[in-house]
Amino acid sequence: MQNAKKLTQEEHMVFADMLAKRALQLYDLSPSSYIRLLNYSENTTFAVVDPERKTRTVLRINRPGYHTKEELEAELMWLESIMINSPIIVPKPIAGKNKKFVQTLKNDRYSYPLHCVMFSFLQGSAPDDKDEKNLIFQFERLGEVTALLHEQVNNWEYSRSICRATWDYDTMLGNRPRWGRWQDRYDVTSGLAQLFQRASDTISLRLGRFGKSPERFGLIHADLRLANLLIEEKKIKVIDFDDCGFGWFLYDLGAAVSFIEHKEYVPDLVASWLQGYRKVRSLSKEEESEIPTFIMLRRLLLLAWLGTRHDSDTAKEFGTEFTEKTAELAEKYLLTFA
Repeated sequence: MQNAKKLTQEEHMVFADMLAKRALQLYDLSPSSYIRLLNYSENTTFAVVDPERKTRTVLRINRPGYHTKEELEAELMWLESIMINSPIIVPKPIAGKNKKFVQTLKNDRYSYPLHCVMFSFLQGSAPDDKDEKNLIFQFERLGEVTALLHEQVNNWEYSRSICRATWDYDTMLGNRPRWGRWQDRYDVTSGLAQLFQRASDTISLRLGRFGKSPERFGLIHADLRLANLLIEEKKIKVIDFDDCGFGWFLYDLGAAVSFIEHKEYVPDLVASWLQGYRKVRSLSKEEESEIPTFIMLRRLLLLAWLGTRHDSDTAKEFGTEFTEKTAELAEKYLLTFA
């Protein structure tokens, strides 16, 4: 349970900075090590620079109450399996002085424990959504990497038993939404609410027909958006498995076009992704035809996220235009699938 007074973004940043400096003492670092903020979103992430050892790592202060320690350990367990059993490049978890990967931070702000984890630092930069030609080329490689990830899951004996959340209709747009309700977004008018509800109902119906067979539903990254990819020459590295859980494999494609679903070049991205995916893993025509459902599902989920995380950097970047473009997507979706 969180204390009564909710922290503002500025207060939370000060609090996270204090926790991060305290966390450095839990790892094998030289005394001169220092932190630099990388990102403030679901979690607060810092680059850790050790000037004496000339190393860089990444420290993630996990969002209070979002994951249990067991869930965090499951995430890191999957990362280790990916590193051992696939060619996919992911961050390496780094243990603390106590040999444990998940560290518990003492705090006087919350009545439940706060956790942090440290990872190796990966070189590269996120794909540029303004570089259409290059992005289409990169999506072919992303499709291949995603298929390799799904194959690793199918071949990993613990992939269906680890402790992670489920991403299905009920927990995204239904009665137990993990990221909040799109209905609570400040600029969703009654007319838009009716439109989005029709789209949501159609998604529910189609996903029910699509089913959750092991070939279609399993452990996924669940947030393969551009910000969670690093490009270095022709290599694509995957970071931030914080939202990994059990969901439809095709949802990873829906997440890949997060925030750019309305762009005219998205069909070209999808076609490129499919070409790369099928180099590794088969995908039926029936599955391919349902891709717009997963894109619309993700878009409505993002609308909910932006409405409930209004103080995050990402939420501040998108205003009413995002809702307007979501309405255009919903109308197009319903014309084809309703």
